[in-house]
Amino acid sequence: MKEPLYEKDLTTMKYDILVSQRHDRMVREIAADLGVPQLKVRRYIMDHFDMILMENLPARYEQGKRVQEEAPEPERYLGAYLYTHAVPLIGEDCMDEIISGVKEMIRGGTSMDQAVLSGKSRLREAIAP
Repeated sequence: MKEPLYEKDLTTMKYDILVSQRHDRMVREIAADLGVPQLKVRRYIMDHFDMILMENLPARYEQGKRVQEEAPEPERYLGAYLYTHAVPLIGEDCMDEIISGVKEMIRGGTSMDQAVLSGKSRLREAIAP
């Protein structure tokens, strides 16, 4: 008797999806944006996303980038919509805390660039501790 598919380890299938051309390009862009090694981004996605979400990630990512362009300043630079809704790497609560921290830093006199770098650092910690 065959074992049901849902009981099998899908790691190989997930990896095959993530190394396809469109997925690989997306992973590379996310890794470069966040300053995280590509392997850690792949591993995070494989561990946290189901197959249906994974298969649709490149389209969601492209749409998320378009929506992201309309976001207000610190959210746009941090990728708030992109990394919480389009490619849900970060929970909304965590992202809200990061955005609040960045805005507080800006109000305290820190430059936008420095505050965003600090926020990206916190994003890295959340994805690849």
